[in-house]
Amino acid sequence: MPPLDLGVLISGRGSNLQAILDAIAAGRLDARVRLVLSNRPGAAGLARAERAGIPTRVIPHQGFADRDSFDAAVVAALREAGAAWVVLAGFMRLLTPTFLDAFPHRVVNIHPSLLPSFPGVDAQQQALDHGVRITGCTVHLVDTGTDTGPILAQAAVPVLDGDDRDALAARILVEEHALLVRALSWIAEGRLRVAPPAAPGGRARATIAGVDTALGLAQGGRAPEQVGEGA
Repeated sequence: MPPLDLGVLISGRGSNLQAILDAIAAGRLDARVRLVLSNRPGAAGLARAERAGIPTRVIPHQGFADRDSFDAAVVAALREAGAAWVVLAGFMRLLTPTFLDAFPHRVVNIHPSLLPSFPGVDAQQQALDHGVRITGCTVHLVDTGTDTGPILAQAAVPVLDGDDRDALAARILVEEHALLVRALSWIAEGRLRVAPPAAPGGRARATIAGVDTALGLAQGGRAPEQVGEGA
């Protein structure tokens, strides 16, 4: 199969972008990053891309009358760069159907919780506020809801006594880097299957061929991946 042609959208530091770039350089991910695009001119992740020789683009969302107009401009930039798949690596914008229809079932997000628990912003603090003992991260396809798209893989992280938001977020982030690369590798290998909703108003379902669906918790907080069939 040809390498995945990726467009990566960021709004901040781009640590998940760096995980992708490192995996490609090490031969662990058969992909090419065609463009790194941010809605924020000062996003630190842009410098990561530039150091790696990856083209960058900044499209500030404030210059558009509505979300659809902004998304149309981003789609045009991604298509011009040759991106076939899109990765949201800390991109702090909800996507409209204008965007999602341009890349159907080809927009991947990483979220710092075990969805469907704690969708939306500050999932780490949500986990602490609810007193859960296990949280984690989820790689999923993006739909029009907030973190409701088909789940591709999950990794569990324990909530430790004395954790604050920053400590928990740091441990989850380690798992995010590994899980995102693993999920993209499965896509690059052609293992992803997406089934349409079984009934009107239902959810699409995703499976990864040849991957165990068991979810466990390893010593030290490392966790085997869970492959899901939809959020």
